[in-house]
Amino acid sequence: MQLSRSAIIAVCLVLCALVSACAKPELLDTGPAIAAASLNDTGYTTTDGEKLQVSNWKAASPRAVIVAVHGFNEYAGSFQLPGPWFSRRGISVYAYDQRGFGRADAERLGKWAGGDVMARDLSGFVELVRRLHPRVPIYVVGTSMGGAVTMKASVDHGLKADGLVLVAPAIWGWRSMNPILKSALWVTAHTVPDKTASGSQLEIWPSDNIEWLKAYSKDKYNIRQGRFDTLYGLVTLMDEAAAAAPKITAPVLYLYGLKDQVVPEVPSRKVMASLTTRNRQLIYENGYHMLLHDLQREIVYRDILSWIGADKVATPVAALRSRVSETGRQSKTSSTD
Repeated sequence: MQLSRSAIIAVCLVLCALVSACAKPELLDTGPAIAAASLNDTGYTTTDGEKLQVSNWKAASPRAVIVAVHGFNEYAGSFQLPGPWFSRRGISVYAYDQRGFGRADAERLGKWAGGDVMARDLSGFVELVRRLHPRVPIYVVGTSMGGAVTMKASVDHGLKADGLVLVAPAIWGWRSMNPILKSALWVTAHTVPDKTASGSQLEIWPSDNIEWLKAYSKDKYNIRQGRFDTLYGLVTLMDEAAAAAPKITAPVLYLYGLKDQVVPEVPSRKVMASLTTRNRQLIYENGYHMLLHDLQREIVYRDILSWIGADKVATPVAALRSRVSETGRQSKTSSTD
């Protein structure tokens, strides 16, 4: 059912009237600056002393490195499928649990750190990985929320990467939402910020890989209920990521699936069209939101691998748009390694 303009305004006014005892969305506190950040095989200590868990899949003699940035309510373990695949092909993969997610302490789990803090963490992590691999190119692969963090870090926090792979990045911010949804989220985040919602009633399929989804739902490190103030922070980050897109200067590989039920196609295409840097855009007709876990995921892996090894000579914008349309019409199937 589509509401009339007057009905939307009426609902918004009612929601705003409910905000009589306004609470403030909570942010995770940050610690004082320490001497230096550090990284080992299991942990990343940030510049303010936050200890984040690390997962990695190392190649014997890496010819490139991927820093993988997970999505909302996930953790570094979400790269258990692509990590080994890339490491067997000479690409080392490093991932960490972002603040408030995965293996975070119980009292911090599920709380929002803020887009600036998360982007700063990513830039610091990449810098430490580069110290470990000073002679090989480093690419950041950001999925969903991780893509939004990657975009913000690239523009606002001096992310030093040889290229960005944005996998269905979360760019559906405030400017793309309908008024009712925006108003409802604002009200809940400012009145009952610590209350949670799962979204299970929405019947959204993030992937066609049912076996993976079953394992994903049982993984104790994936958060199943999102706090309203965390969702509020996520939407703000998505808005910032969309605004950052035209300012990105690093080469970009942008990947999107036409069956994505999480991040809508229209705002995704707007962001793709706004990119001004050297970029390649691939749209998968049978791709869902979790492109790195779909049944046809190895096609996506090979596209990433090809781009990492490809010549970075700039391609005319017209050719890029033609490639988007051409790829969108293709019906791709999974391959087996």
